Amino acid sequence: MNSNLCRWGFLGAAAIARKNWKAIRRSGNGVVAAVASRDRRRAQAFIDECAAECPQVANDKVVAADAVEGYESLLNRDDIDAVYIPLPTGVRKSWVIRAAQAGKHVLCEKPVAINADEAKAMIDACRSAGVQFMDGVMFDHSARLDGVRSSLRDTETFGSLQRINTHFSFCGDESFEDSNIRAQADLEPHGCLGDLGWYCIRFTLFVTGGRMPNTVTARSLKSLGQEKQADGTLSAGVPGTFSAEMTFDDGVSAAFYCSFLSANQQTALISGDRGYLTLDDFVLPLYGARSEWELHRHDLQIDNCQWNFARKTTGMAVDEYASGQPDSQEVNMVRRLAEIALSGRLSEHYAELSLKTQLVLDACRRSDAHGGKSVQPAPFTKAA
Repeated sequence: MNSNLCRWGFLGAAAIARKNWKAIRRSGNGVVAAVASRDRRRAQAFIDECAAECPQVANDKVVAADAVEGYESLLNRDDIDAVYIPLPTGVRKSWVIRAAQAGKHVLCEKPVAINADEAKAMIDACRSAGVQFMDGVMFDHSARLDGVRSSLRDTETFGSLQRINTHFSFCGDESFEDSNIRAQADLEPHGCLGDLGWYCIRFTLFVTGGRMPNTVTARSLKSLGQEKQADGTLSAGVPGTFSAEMTFDDGVSAAFYCSFLSANQQTALISGDRGYLTLDDFVLPLYGARSEWELHRHDLQIDNCQWNFARKTTGMAVDEYASGQPDSQEVNMVRRLAEIALSGRLSEHYAELSLKTQLVLDACRRSDAHGGKSVQPAPFTKAA
């Protein structure tokens, strides 16, 4: 196989992996070489279905990915450079560490771990083995983040940062609570906070330039997956609707809301002292081949008892497909990890982003456990 191609292995045949199968095909520098499952037949069925829609190609020839029984068997292969790990959060740590010890670069689904101690162990294992760790936040690799960053630097229209509000939700169907692993505490204990709030936290970190909040106040508003215990009480379940408030050392504040019980919404509102920026789709572009946002400025003019507003709204956009195209954010993500794997030039940036996000998530859980009490996130320290 062409040495300029990163050879990928998938640990798991979950439906969420299908998007990254397509992304690797369109990346231009990668190919899925093998898929592992506890049941080889399930791995083969996943490969057959994905290949029928989007065959993998290497050296201008269609190639067939191997179906492998058992994750360890895939990690022991010499023809795998990087692994994608979509396994549930509750069982992910050991497989990330084993992948690192096997010399495989790691793309890991989010939230990356149960807590920051687990995340640190995973990241340290990758660092010790000289392999890359990256989580699966696709918008980190989108074209619009650079455009939004530029808009926030517009001191005339936006001014200085004051406030960040994000909202990410979707309404699960009637079977969601009973059948979806995101409502199962043993597999996905963070519920909507891990699945959706992770993006809200990450976007907040993006806007603040990676600065960690000083304080976090958070509450789980509704729970899912609660089970009746022997004593008649209900188990905690997982967060089904969650909200949080954060403060930063310069007076900036941020809030987010995430839910499995509200209509689909992925909005961001960023307020400055002169204007504000709105973004309808901070997680995944909604508008086909365009990603759009607006920068607003409303000047309040008071003449005696007359209130007048001078309004200015500037629409901005970048060319960016929602999915399935060579410049899609998920394609950029797998292309970037493959570049790192092929070059050997590792980046601490992605691991730092993951750990910071996990530290804020942990603070949210601690605050919620104490009835919404204000807590300080554990400190973030750079790798030596």
